[in-house]
Amino acid sequence: MPKSSEIWYVYGVVLRGFDLSRAPEGLEDTRVELCEGGELAALVSRIDGRDYEPAAVERATENVEWLASRAVAHDRVLTWVSDHGPVVPLPIFSLFSGAPAVQHMLRDRSAQLVEALRRAASGREYALRVYRIDSEIMKSAVELSPKLAQLRDAAAAATPGQRYLLERKLDTERKNELHAITSRVARSVMDALRPLAIDVSESRIAPRGTHGTADAALILDAAFLVEPVALERFQRELTAIVDRHSSQGFRFDFTGPWPLYHFVQSQIEQSVNDI
Repeated sequence: MPKSSEIWYVYGVVLRGFDLSRAPEGLEDTRVELCEGGELAALVSRIDGRDYEPAAVERATENVEWLASRAVAHDRVLTWVSDHGPVVPLPIFSLFSGAPAVQHMLRDRSAQLVEALRRAASGREYALRVYRIDSEIMKSAVELSPKLAQLRDAAAAATPGQRYLLERKLDTERKNELHAITSRVARSVMDALRPLAIDVSESRIAPRGTHGTADAALILDAAFLVEPVALERFQRELTAIVDRHSSQGFRFDFTGPWPLYHFVQSQIEQSVNDI
């Protein structure tokens, strides 16, 4: 491509001298290189800037297929690097005009980046999502709610006329108790896992989330920074949680390890683009 159209795409930051000899290809099937500055180095690909001008990117991100393929490439590079050493991930589409601009960023943010790399070396990130399956939890709600259990017992001991009314009330209260049950389960999961992690990042839950079917609601979306020596204990505790709650109408999605997307980017949160 003409030299004037070339821009540098930065995936993240590592320590100087990082071995990229077996790294996967990056965006647009390009080679991933190091751009070194001081004790740090940026992971970069040189791409055609005509396709990544701000207006072009803004238009292109409306195309889910276009965006997804680049997000996959971005994550593929960072995941491989994080499997081989600490890395500070930068946001997707961190674009620079060339080596001088990248090196200026490394020098300008050296203190922040070194601290972020120190944190990245302390552990790996794991993600946990918990879903409530409404069609299943309605069957086990009485066992999960003291209030519902009391209504059930009262209905069982009542006269036929009273029993009908109490059973109607029980059906209504089952729906009302879903939120309380959800909150208790989510809180108990966090209380059990939080002490086993260096740090936790809990994302805000939208009013309604789905997973596979219309009656699956996302109730917990959390990331955990876990030391390697603590991972086995963390996994044992999570397994016990899954065993305890999966038969009650809850589903668990545990993934990782990931680069530290949730635990270092706040230290470099201002824009890093220079074009």
